[in-house]
This record gives sequence, C-alpha cells and structure tokens, in this order.
Amino acid sequence: MSEQKSLLIELGTEELPVKALPGLAQAFFDGVVAALEKRGIALEIGDARPLYTPRRLAVLLPAVAVEQPEQASEVLGPYLNIALDAEGRPTKALEGFAAKAGVEWNALERTSDAKGERFVHRSRRAGAQTAQLLPEVVAEAIAGMPIPKPMRWGGHDYAFARPVHWLVLLLGDQVVPAQVLGVASDRMSRGHRFEHDKPVWIGQPGDYIAALAAARVLVDPAERRARIVAEVEKAAAEAGGQARITDDNLGQVVCLTEWPAAVLCGFERDFLAVPQEALIETMEINQKFFPVLDAGGRLTEKFIGIANIESRDVAQVRKGYERVIRPRFADAKFFFDEDLKQGLASMGDGLKTVTYQARLGSVADKVARVAALAEAIAAQVGADPTQARRAAQLGKNDLQSRMVNEFPELQGIAGRHYALAAGEPKEVALAIDEAYQPRFAGDDIALSPLGKVLAIAERLDTLAGGFAAGLKPTGNKDPFALRRNALGLARTVIESGYDLDLKHLIHEAYVGINQDIASTDAGKKAMAAQAAAAKGAKVDLSQEASAEFSNVQLAEIYDFILDRLRGYYADKGVPAAHFNAVAELKPASLYDFDTRLDAIGTFARLPEAEALAAANKRIGNILKKADIAIPAMEDPALFAEPAERALGEAVEAALDDTTAALHQRDYVRVLERLARVRPQVDAFFDQVMVNADDPAIRGNRLALLKRLADRFGAVAAIGHLSA
Repeated sequence: MSEQKSLLIELGTEELPVKALPGLAQAFFDGVVAALEKRGIALEIGDARPLYTPRRLAVLLPAVAVEQPEQASEVLGPYLNIALDAEGRPTKALEGFAAKAGVEWNALERTSDAKGERFVHRSRRAGAQTAQLLPEVVAEAIAGMPIPKPMRWGGHDYAFARPVHWLVLLLGDQVVPAQVLGVASDRMSRGHRFEHDKPVWIGQPGDYIAALAAARVLVDPAERRARIVAEVEKAAAEAGGQARITDDNLGQVVCLTEWPAAVLCGFERDFLAVPQEALIETMEINQKFFPVLDAGGRLTEKFIGIANIESRDVAQVRKGYERVIRPRFADAKFFFDEDLKQGLASMGDGLKTVTYQARLGSVADKVARVAALAEAIAAQVGADPTQARRAAQLGKNDLQSRMVNEFPELQGIAGRHYALAAGEPKEVALAIDEAYQPRFAGDDIALSPLGKVLAIAERLDTLAGGFAAGLKPTGNKDPFALRRNALGLARTVIESGYDLDLKHLIHEAYVGINQDIASTDAGKKAMAAQAAAAKGAKVDLSQEASAEFSNVQLAEIYDFILDRLRGYYADKGVPAAHFNAVAELKPASLYDFDTRLDAIGTFARLPEAEALAAANKRIGNILKKADIAIPAMEDPALFAEPAERALGEAVEAALDDTTAALHQRDYVRVLERLARVRPQVDAFFDQVMVNADDPAIRGNRLALLKRLADRFGAVAAIGHLSA
C-alpha cells in the first residue's frame, strides 16, 4: 500500500453567508473527497467532517495516499479488416494508430468484441504524485460548489461566495504549491479577527484544530455548537430560567461566531404585556438572541446574546444588545396597544376591501365560506357549531391588525390574544390560532376540537378555490400552497380520527366557491359567455374568463389530496403497494382509508398473504377477460368438481363470517378470516378449469370467483400486494 499522510485544505475568506455556510462547507468537503477518489487516490475519512467558521472552509483528512496507484491504459484501435490489407500488411489506419501510441504496429495486442477482432494498445505507467494533483483537486471541488451569489473582486475574472484571502494546503508537513482564486498556498492560517489578528503557523494537518483554538478560533462547528449550548444554558440558569434554543437559531449563531461567549441581558418588564411570540420572534429572527423562559414556558424579561469575543467590558456588550432590541419591542407594544383599542371584531370590517383572489372575491367572502363549512363540520365531529362559526368569523380579522402587518408570522397567534382580550371564549380564541396548524413540515396538527374543525374548513375552501380558479400547481409553482394545504387537511382528518365524508365536504366547499365566483364581474362575464356558447353563438372566451367556470372535477381535488398522502405514508414506512391497494378504492373517508391501510399491513404479514394476493390478481385478470355475462350468484347444483364445491362452501362460510365485521369496519378480522380460504383457492386453481366449454358451468365458476374477489375488494385491491 502506498504511503499515506494527513491532508489539510483551508480556504480563508471574508465573512461567508450564514444560511449558505453549512451547505458550502459540506459541498467543499464532498468535492475534495470525490476528486481524490476519481483520481484513484486512496484515502481514509474516518470521522472527518466539514470544518468551517464564518471566515473559512476547511477539509482535514487523516490519511491520504501520497501517490496514485499504477495507471493502466487501454486504447482500442481499428478492426482487422480495416487495419490489414489482403496480404496482411498494415494499412495507413493501423500505422497511424501505432504511431500515435508510440509503438511499432506489430507490438500492438489484439482483442475481440461483438463486431470482431481489433488491435488494442495496452500500457501501464506509474501513478502521479498526489501533491501534483492537489491543485486541480481543489479547483475542481470549488467549481462544483453551489455558490448562491458569486462575487468578483479585484481585476480578475474568477468569482466565489466571498473574496478569498489565504489558502493553506498541507500534505503531511509539506506545503503543496498551488494557486487558487488568485491566492498562493501557504501554511499560514489566520486567527480570530479581533482576539488574534495575526497569522497562525500550521506545522502539519494534525495541529490545525489546536493551533486555531490557541488563536481563539473553534474551527469545528460541533465544538462551537456545544460551547454555545453550554454557555446559554449556564446563563439561563443564573437568571433562574430555561433558555429557548431552536435548531434554526442555534445553527445560525454557530455560523456567525468563531469564539462564542454568552452575555446575559434583560429588558423592561412592561414589554411582557405584548404577546410573547412577537418578542421571541424579534429576539430570534432579527437579533439571533436566546429568550429565557420560566418553568411554565412563559417569557421572562431576560435573554442571552452570543458575542463573537470574550470582552473585557461585558457591561458594554450587554448595553449594546439591550439597546438594539428596545426599539423593536417598543414598536410591538405600540402596535399591540393600538390593536386592543380597535378590537378584533372591528378589524373584520376592512376584510371586505381586501381581495383574496380576483376570481374568488374578498377575504370577507372567504371568511363567510369557511364559517359555513366549519359549522357543518363541527356538527359532524361533536364540536360546538356556534363556536365554530364564531371562530371562523373572527379567524382572519387579525390580518388587519398592526401587529400582523409588522409581524406576518403572528397570523392567528395575534388573533388568539385579541380574542381573549375581547372576552371571547377560550375555545374560540385557541381555534383562531390553531387553524393555521400544521404551519410547516413536521408541525403538530391542531389540538383542540374547534381548532381541528377550523383547520379542516380553512383548507377545504383553499383547495376548492384554488382548483376552481385554475390555480392547480404545476411543476414547482404553487401560488396558493395547495400541496401544503392538502397535506395539512389530510393529516388533520386522519390524526384526529374524524370519520368525515371528504368527497361530500369537497362538494360543499366547491358549491360555496362557485356561488362567489358567480358574483364577481369576471364570473358574470364568463357565465354570460358560456350561456351564449350553449345557444350556439360563436364566442371568443379569454383564457381568464374560461378558467372562471371551467368544469372543475371534484374527483381531481380528492385525487390531489391522495397524492399528498403518498409521501406522508412513505415517511411512516408504509410500502407503496399497500397504499395503492387502498387508494384504488378511493374511500370517501380518510380515516377509513387509514384504517384499511392498517389492516393491509396486518394482512401482509400473514403467511397466506402473498399467495392470496397473487390469486386475487389472477382472478381479476380472468374476470376482465370473461366473454359471458357473470351471474350474480353461483349455483351449487352446477358444481362439477370436488375442488369447486369445496371452494364454494369455504367462500359462503367466509362471507357469512365477515359481513358483520365489514359493516363494523373491522377490516383486520375480515382479511384474517378470508385468509383461511387459501387451501381451497389453491386446490381450485390446481384442479379446476375455469373456462369450461359449457357456458353455464363457466359462468357459475366465474360467479364464485367474483364473490370471493368482491369481498377482498371491499377492503382493498390486494392484488397490488402480489409481485
């Protein structure tokens, strides 16, 4: 094995973009490894991972071969019928090939393929030294990086995420000469911009992490993350609370610092009268601070900032942090106080003048549609219809508030606070907030019954409206977030255990949408045009107008929702075949869909499952090819073979045993009972010819098979389980 040495590549830059930094570092690391492997250079990665700070990207590999292995080359030449003439002498084609290879033609070897025998030049040469290849390895890795917005600096024509100022390139203890992005390689890194603003000597790659730590730079992001968490938790404990540490905020702070140090700060208690979500958003989103909560999860007047330096005058740093959040907090308090004066109910007056969508009317129109749906759904799931309507009527009012105008992420959250301040029932206030759940991938659905109802109604209207207005997603375009709404609707129904007729609800939502479309000017225009067209008049409908009253297929919305569930169940480990088996039936209730899917999972684990699925698939193919009318029932008197008589008795007994379970949606019991007919099914196909010459016997056998298949099919199309 070739000698191995450790490898260090550090690209020093100006401050890199925070959100892109982890991805850039990973891409640089992966690019270097891929480029080395592409050249056949052996390496050991071990637990190596991307190293980075705001001012550098680094790759540190523990063992890399110092040279390539011996390189074998094979170049194919002309076929014999072209290479040699009738007397066996070389043609110009062969002589040219040999000259290019640098050998005599008779030193060439021969090989054969499907077209015949041909000449080939095979050679071996020593591998190149890794040090010679590293400049192109680094350049190739950089070229493959996903730079969000490349920058140019100086008078050259190359670009990178930020200007590059230094390059460390060490193989073992030797500097590898290279020029990358206008910078010559060296062994000199850089320390902390303020605490150690001088070059840092790197003797060999293994010294890198410790040398930078001595220069007040923690180059390992995992080490910085752990330090930040420890310091933040320590500071929060000193304040008598618990720090709120989100992955997103923590990740960004990791990318903003090289030597993080926590600073405990505070603000005036008067600001705690403002909804804590607004204050937390200001601290986390705008300033990357960590709020401190009490034991009950309520915000305290303390927060923690992370400085990129261990200051000798922490008090001044603290004052600076407290100063930057005070204006935002003051604005939030002003907005909140003014909104309280106006009141949530009166905010709704302005929704009549806010267009929801040109063809779907105003936001007030949408509110009215959602209120009607929510009232109907509440009655079906045991929630209070009156409260459901009230929550829906108030649900969008906070869109007119000053708070939401300044903090759009507080939609619903602000409404909850204003509803409570106005004396609305707690259930109504909570539903206004929970109607937006799930807000993002992985978020919980609404917890309260009223919140679930409002979430379902809201998404039903959005989906029906989006399809009616011709806004169905195409490719990456989804202006109404219909995909997210469809999944949120499905999750809420399924995870709540609500046995709702989704197809009927889609119809009800579409009826309300259609009425509002008809009331718009564009809708009236389209209706008039369609009426004229129905009378035979030649009408030139514009694309916009024709879209208003296109014949929206309600089944298309249902299928769209099912499509979103494919990924949902795949993430839960449900095989695609199981999903397809239930989806083929298109159950009106998504809760019923989920119940059937669970039953299929149980059935698939039975030893009889695969054979029965294959048999069911075979039965389906036989029935499709039937060239006679199949009777509704088989006649036992026409059974001519013992095996078909046995199957008839087994099917009859299974149907009797499963009818009640099927009505009770006990699909597991249905399938487990049907699985017991496998011996009779196997015997039937082994011993009985289904397509008998006698039409009566043939029809009778088809009727028997159809009754069995129909009972399986009442649960799912289990043929999908057959490979």
